[in-house]
Amino acid sequence: MREPRLGDVIDDFCVRCKRVMNHNVVSVINNEPAKVRCRTCHSDHDFRHEQAPPPKVDPRKQALFDEVLKKVNPEAAEASAEVPAESAAAADAPAADAEEAPKEKAKGKGKK
Repeated sequence: MREPRLGDVIDDFCVRCKRVMNHNVVSVINNEPAKVRCRTCHSDHDFRHEQAPPPKVDPRKQALFDEVLKKVNPEAAEASAEVPAESAAAADAPAADAEEAPKEKAKGKGKK
Protein backbone atom coordinates (compact mmCIF):
# COMPACT_ATOMS: atom_id res chain seq x y z
CA MET A 1 0.00 0.00 0.00
CA ARG A 2 1.27 3.48 -0.79
CA GLU A 3 1.88 6.19 1.77
CA PRO A 4 -1.17 8.30 2.67
CA ARG A 5 -1.23 11.84 1.29
CA LEU A 6 -3.24 14.90 2.27
CA GLY A 7 -6.78 14.66 0.90
CA ASP A 8 -6.75 10.87 0.49
CA VAL A 9 -10.01 9.13 1.35
CA ILE A 10 -9.70 6.45 4.05
CA ASP A 11 -12.09 4.63 6.36
CA ASP A 12 -12.02 5.48 10.05
CA PHE A 13 -14.33 5.48 13.07
CA CYS A 14 -16.06 8.85 13.39
CA VAL A 15 -16.56 9.96 16.99
CA ARG A 16 -19.53 12.15 16.06
CA CYS A 17 -21.32 9.74 13.69
CA LYS A 18 -20.40 6.72 15.88
CA ARG A 19 -19.71 4.64 12.75
CA VAL A 20 -16.90 3.71 10.40
CA MET A 21 -17.21 6.32 7.65
CA ASN A 22 -15.15 7.81 4.81
CA HIS A 23 -12.64 10.42 5.95
CA ASN A 24 -10.17 12.76 4.26
CA VAL A 25 -6.61 12.85 5.56
CA VAL A 26 -5.98 16.30 7.07
CA SER A 27 -2.47 15.83 8.49
CA VAL A 28 0.28 13.22 8.15
CA ILE A 29 3.07 12.49 10.65
CA ASN A 30 5.77 9.86 10.00
CA ASN A 31 3.91 8.59 6.90
CA GLU A 32 0.81 7.85 9.04
CA PRO A 33 -2.44 9.84 9.05
CA ALA A 34 -2.57 11.91 12.23
CA LYS A 35 -5.84 13.80 11.79
CA VAL A 36 -8.81 13.06 9.56
CA ARG A 37 -12.03 14.86 8.61
CA CYS A 38 -15.30 12.97 8.28
CA ARG A 39 -16.86 13.37 4.83
CA THR A 40 -20.36 12.99 6.32
CA CYS A 41 -20.42 15.34 9.35
CA HIS A 42 -17.19 17.30 8.60
CA SER A 43 -15.77 16.85 12.11
CA ASP A 44 -11.99 16.63 12.59
CA HIS A 45 -10.46 14.09 14.95
CA ASP A 46 -7.37 11.95 15.45
CA PHE A 47 -6.96 8.92 13.21
CA ARG A 48 -8.30 5.92 15.14
CA HIS A 49 -7.32 3.04 12.81
CA GLU A 50 -11.02 2.13 12.37
CA GLN A 51 -11.35 1.21 16.05
CA ALA A 52 -14.21 2.42 18.23
CA PRO A 53 -13.33 3.87 21.63
CA PRO A 54 -13.74 1.48 24.56
CA PRO A 55 -17.13 1.49 26.30
CA LYS A 56 -17.49 3.86 29.21
CA VAL A 57 -18.96 1.21 31.51
CA ASP A 58 -16.29 -0.48 33.58
CA PRO A 59 -17.24 -4.12 34.38
CA ARG A 60 -15.35 -3.91 37.69
CA LYS A 61 -17.52 -0.99 38.80
CA GLN A 62 -20.68 -2.88 37.87
CA ALA A 63 -19.51 -5.95 39.82
CA LEU A 64 -18.74 -3.81 42.89
CA PHE A 65 -22.12 -2.08 42.61
CA ASP A 66 -23.92 -5.45 42.45
CA GLU A 67 -21.96 -6.64 45.49
CA VAL A 68 -22.99 -3.57 47.49
CA LEU A 69 -26.64 -4.09 46.51
CA LYS A 70 -26.49 -7.68 47.72
CA LYS A 71 -25.14 -6.54 51.10
CA VAL A 72 -27.80 -3.84 51.49
CA ASN A 73 -30.81 -6.00 50.64
CA PRO A 74 -29.97 -9.63 49.73
CA GLU A 75 -33.64 -10.73 49.52
CA ALA A 76 -34.55 -8.05 46.96
CA ALA A 77 -31.47 -8.81 44.87
CA GLU A 78 -32.40 -12.50 44.65
CA ALA A 79 -36.09 -11.79 43.98
CA SER A 80 -35.37 -9.30 41.19
CA ALA A 81 -33.02 -11.77 39.52
CA GLU A 82 -35.55 -14.63 39.66
CA VAL A 83 -38.78 -12.91 38.59
CA PRO A 84 -38.29 -10.27 35.88
CA ALA A 85 -41.46 -11.34 33.98
CA GLU A 86 -43.76 -10.92 37.02
CA SER A 87 -42.44 -7.42 37.67
CA ALA A 88 -43.33 -6.42 34.11
CA ALA A 89 -46.89 -7.72 34.61
CA ALA A 90 -47.14 -5.87 37.92
CA ALA A 91 -45.96 -2.67 36.26
CA ASP A 92 -48.85 -2.88 33.76
CA ALA A 93 -51.52 -3.31 36.45
CA PRO A 94 -51.14 0.09 38.19
CA ALA A 95 -51.14 1.84 34.82
CA ALA A 96 -54.57 0.34 34.05
CA ASP A 97 -55.92 1.51 37.45
CA ALA A 98 -54.63 5.02 36.81
CA GLU A 99 -56.51 5.20 33.51
CA GLU A 100 -59.82 4.29 35.17
CA ALA A 101 -59.52 6.94 37.89
CA PRO A 102 -61.36 10.22 37.11
CA LYS A 103 -59.04 13.03 36.14
CA GLU A 104 -59.27 16.32 38.00
CA LYS A 105 -59.03 19.59 36.14
CA ALA A 106 -55.99 21.67 36.83
CA LYS A 107 -56.64 24.78 38.86
CA GLY A 108 -55.00 27.91 37.67
CA LYS A 109 -55.53 31.38 36.40
CA GLY A 110 -58.01 31.27 33.62
CA LYS A 111 -60.73 33.30 32.02
CA LYS A 112 -63.93 33.67 34.04
